Amino acid sequence: MSGFSEEERERIRAELVAAGRELFERFGFERTRVKDVTEAVDIGTSTFYRFYDSKEALYVEVLRAEREALEASIAEAVAAADTPREEVRVLLKTTLREVRSNPLISSLIVDGELRSLQERIVDSEGDEGIERAAYDSNMPFAARWAELDAFRYDDPELVDELFVSLVFTARSRNAPIGADGDAAHERVEDALIETVVDGLFVDG
Repeated sequence: MSGFSEEERERIRAELVAAGRELFERFGFERTRVKDVTEAVDIGTSTFYRFYDSKEALYVEVLRAEREALEASIAEAVAAADTPREEVRVLLKTTLREVRSNPLISSLIVDGELRSLQERIVDSEGDEGIERAAYDSNMPFAARWAELDAFRYDDPELVDELFVSLVFTARSRNAPIGADGDAAHERVEDALIETVVDGLFVDG
């Protein structure tokens, strides 16, 4: 990319991702404009398009970074657990907490936006180089748990789908019926996690 040193390119790209993350989290994808991102980074619109072909392409990179951060957070939490039962418990609690507190994680897992955007970019631009990986399935550790004698299911894909389905309960906090208030919702969520964990282990 002529006109920029390697160090400058890395700095600008990092600033674009950071600014994009903040704006997408605050205003959502649709309400965030390329102009908003470039003004935050203090570059021209033409410079933006030297780094990304579209707003969608930047959003994909932001979501990928969020996915990696979530995976690292889950891995750290699971590594600190003493038993498989506790591993499942902390994975679910960590994931549900992130979905509740981070709109980008909610979009990533619950709405499946990463996969949708990647497919849209490939369809419109023909960019076969874009990785199509998504986070709305293939949650980590399921394959290892499925091999345990004490684990009720031996199909990792089924376990993935069960966990992803449970994540949708984070949306019930905003439902017009159900638990009233954050404390009540957390009690319901904890009870649901315990019920799921007990049901996944045949010795429970």
